[in-house]
Amino acid sequence: MAQTYPYNQTYIWLISITAALGGFLFGYDWVVIGGAKPFYEPYFDITSVADQGWGTSSALVGCMVGAALCIFLSDRLGRKRLLIFSGLLFSISALGTALAGTFWWFNFYRILGGIAMGIALNLSPLYISELAPPEKRGRLVTINQFLVMIGVLLAQVANWQISLLDTGLAENADFAAIATSWIGQEGWRWMFGAELVPAMLFFVLMFFVPESTRWLIKNNQQDKAMKILKKIGGEAYAKDSLEETRSTLDDGDLGEVNLGDLLGKNVLKLLAIGIFLAFLQQWSGINVVIYYAADIFQAAGFTLKQMMLNIVVIGGVMVASIFVTFATVDKFGRKSILLVCLGAMTLIYAGLGYSFYADLGGRYVVVLVLLNVMFYSISLAPLLWVILSEIFPTRIRGAAISIGALAHWVGNFTLTYSFPAIKENLGWANNFWLYGMICCLGFLVIWRILPETKGKTLEQLEKELGGIRQ
Repeated sequence: MAQTYPYNQTYIWLISITAALGGFLFGYDWVVIGGAKPFYEPYFDITSVADQGWGTSSALVGCMVGAALCIFLSDRLGRKRLLIFSGLLFSISALGTALAGTFWWFNFYRILGGIAMGIALNLSPLYISELAPPEKRGRLVTINQFLVMIGVLLAQVANWQISLLDTGLAENADFAAIATSWIGQEGWRWMFGAELVPAMLFFVLMFFVPESTRWLIKNNQQDKAMKILKKIGGEAYAKDSLEETRSTLDDGDLGEVNLGDLLGKNVLKLLAIGIFLAFLQQWSGINVVIYYAADIFQAAGFTLKQMMLNIVVIGGVMVASIFVTFATVDKFGRKSILLVCLGAMTLIYAGLGYSFYADLGGRYVVVLVLLNVMFYSISLAPLLWVILSEIFPTRIRGAAISIGALAHWVGNFTLTYSFPAIKENLGWANNFWLYGMICCLGFLVIWRILPETKGKTLEQLEKELGGIRQ
C-alpha cells in the first residue's frame, strides 16, 4: 500500500492509548512490588531467601498463566474480550493485595494481578499493531511501552511519597522498627491499592473500542472490519487493507484456529527468534535492577529515603528514554537500535561489576544503573513487543505472540525467583558481569539472525519471512 490515505489520526490515537492503558497497569503492577518490598516483608515477617524470592516473583506465575491462556483463547475469542477480562482482574488484584491479611492471600492476589499482566502485555501491543497503518506501526506500538514506563514511574513516585508520610521512621530503621511503623503496617497497602482507579478506568474504556480488524477478517466478519477500516483511513484504505489481509489467508483459515500451524517449519523459525528475544529481554538483568533496586542501592551505601528517591529517578529515566524510541523506531529500524543498545549494556554491566568489585561507592553505581536503564528502555523494553507483533502470520498471530510472551514470563520468573540465591553465591560483581556476557551473546545472535521489519505491512512481512504456507 504505497499510496497515502486520509487517516483519522484522532481515532487511531484514541484506540491505541486506550489499549495501551493495559501497558500502564502492567508497568505499575510490575514495579510497585520493588518499592513495597522493604515494608511488606517486615509486616509478614519474611526473612528466608525462598520467601523473599516468592513474594517478589509470585505475580510472575500468574503472568505465565495469562500468557498461556492467550495461546488458546486470543485467536478464538479475540483481543478485545480478553483485554476487558484483564482490566477486571487488575481491579480485583489491586483491592485484594491492599487488604491482604496473610502472606498467602497477598500472593494469591498478586497471582491474579499477574494473570492480568500476562494478558495485557501480550495483547495490548498485538491489538495496536493489527489496527495501525504500517508506516506508523512502530511508533503506535511503542505507545504501549511508553505507558508501561509511565506506570513504572507513577508506581515509584507513589511508593516514595507514601514512604515519606511516615515521618517517625528513622533513616536507619531496622527490620523490627519498620514492622511496627505506620508504613510497615498500613502504608505499603496504599502502594498496591492506588492501582484500583486506573484499573477500573481501563476495564470500562475497553468496552468502547473496536475489535482488531485483522482478527475480524480472519474470523469471517468482513463487514464489521470494513466499517472500522473506513473510519481509520477511508474507503480506499479499507478495500486495500481487506484485500491484502485476505491474500495471506486460505479459505480454510476463515473462522478457524489451527494451532497445528505453529509446528510448520517457517513458523518454528520465527518462534525461535521470538523466544530468544523474550529470554534475552529478561536475562539481560533489567528486572534485577527493577525488583531489587532497593537492595542494590542499600549495598552501595544509601539510606532508606535516599534509596526510595533513587528508585524514582530510575522511573524518570525509563519514561524519558522512550521518547528516543518514538523518534527512531520507524526511522532507523528495530535491529540497528537493538545492536547499539546491547553493545552499550554489555560495557555498562562490565563497569557495574567493577564498581562493586573495587568498592568505588554509591555515585558510580547510580550513574551506571541509570545508563543501563536508559539503553534498555530505548531498545529491549519496547522493541521486543514491536517485533513479536510483526513477524508472525495473521492466521495464528495471537497464539504465536502468546508463546513469545509465555517465554518472556518464564524468563522473568526464573531470573527474579533465583536472584537472591544467585547473588548470595556469586556476589554483586560477578552477578553483573554475568548479565554483561548475556547482553554480548544477544548482540551476536541479533546481528546474525534478526530481520528488519520497519515500514512494511504485516502482510508483506508474512510473505517475506515465510509465514505463508509452502
